[in-house]
Amino acid sequence: MSEPGNAQSTRLVYGLEDKVPLVPALLVSLQQVGAMVVGTITPALILSGILHISPQDTAYLVSMALVASALGTFLQTMRLGFIGSGLLSITGTSFAFLAPLIQAGIAGGLPLMVGMSLAGTPVQLALAPFLPKLKRVFTPLVSGIVVLLIGLSLIPTGMRSIARLPAEGAPAWSGGLVALIVIVVMIIAQSIGKSWARMAAVLVGVVTGYTICGAMGWLQAPAPSNGSWITVPQLFPHGLAFKWELLFPFAFIYLVCVLEAMGDITATSQLSSLPTDGPDHWTRIRGGILADGLTCIGSALIGGFPSATYAQNNGVIQMTGVAARRIGWLMAIILLCLGLFPPVGRWITVMPPCVLGALAIMLFGLVAVSGLRLMVSGGLSQRDALIAAISLGVGIGVPSQEEWLKTLPGVVQTFLESGVSAGGLAALLLNLLLPTGDKQKKLDEEPVEVV
Repeated sequence: MSEPGNAQSTRLVYGLEDKVPLVPALLVSLQQVGAMVVGTITPALILSGILHISPQDTAYLVSMALVASALGTFLQTMRLGFIGSGLLSITGTSFAFLAPLIQAGIAGGLPLMVGMSLAGTPVQLALAPFLPKLKRVFTPLVSGIVVLLIGLSLIPTGMRSIARLPAEGAPAWSGGLVALIVIVVMIIAQSIGKSWARMAAVLVGVVTGYTICGAMGWLQAPAPSNGSWITVPQLFPHGLAFKWELLFPFAFIYLVCVLEAMGDITATSQLSSLPTDGPDHWTRIRGGILADGLTCIGSALIGGFPSATYAQNNGVIQMTGVAARRIGWLMAIILLCLGLFPPVGRWITVMPPCVLGALAIMLFGLVAVSGLRLMVSGGLSQRDALIAAISLGVGIGVPSQEEWLKTLPGVVQTFLESGVSAGGLAALLLNLLLPTGDKQKKLDEEPVEVV
């Protein structure tokens, strides 16, 4: 287990290199998988609905999303040579690519979607080796702002899930009540003071939600599968296509994913009681970006969509107190089984929306808090406060103006629709342009004038 000092400062139950016993490891792995598996398969379901992809291809895309997630999680946590962060970093299908993927799907169907996904991967692979030299640009302040925006931008998805009825004919208040009970159960499990209760908090909350919905008749059984019990990955099952005019949107989103991954990996480092600066930290980030790039290549080879490092799993680390990277190895096995044997994971996909929403509120809220901690980890000068204020204003305010965004060119609209990309770019530019100096004082050291 963690050293006492580390455990006290970060409340870790198991540190990065600790060996977790089988039962707690399985509990934590299931919670980590539960936190990200729906998000991993959702982009494929959304794209299939919008582009009218056949049920057979949709089922294959869902399975390959899980297989690619298993590959990425294994690369990140195993750290093969200089590939992987060596942290409990989890990967899954990226929502950031939805807009360009829809554009490619309309223009050329699945072959063009997969082809453009593959064509953009050199951005990550080419940028990764130079990241340590760009540490003046990608500071903890910038990374913290990005992570904070990730959490804040995802919280509304949880509220939308809670607002949905758990089943047809259920009372209007049912979703909110079940979500409240789930959150209270997770808080109680966190507050008991026992490590086992903390490690099982998410699982206990989810099981409670399933139980309530089942008892009230609000739990819908998954539809029976008409396909095979085993899905075998195929090489380029849809074929490949390419269009130059679509390269920039894909390449730019890959750049945004690099920025997001840097923030996520930095937050994971902080939660794992590791330094968030210095050579070791930048080696982890470089390895993490390389692993993301290779995962995207692997996903495209089997006909899937781009993947990225996920943020919500940092919330699970905070809740369970388990940062051991060996958990990721077990997760990779579970995800691979879910991908290769679709019926096994079908019950996860029918999680009641109110339960999913409660989980999202808790986890994404914790992600936002970890970003806030990272943002102020080096103190908060007047310059830092100005950068944070403007970046958060841009990241939250600009995406809210949907009608105005529709008047902008397609590429600009796609970029500004994401609060993470808009606010992250603002943070990067301000951090480069605003002067620094030793005369700047920390806000918490300045006297406050009372009027």
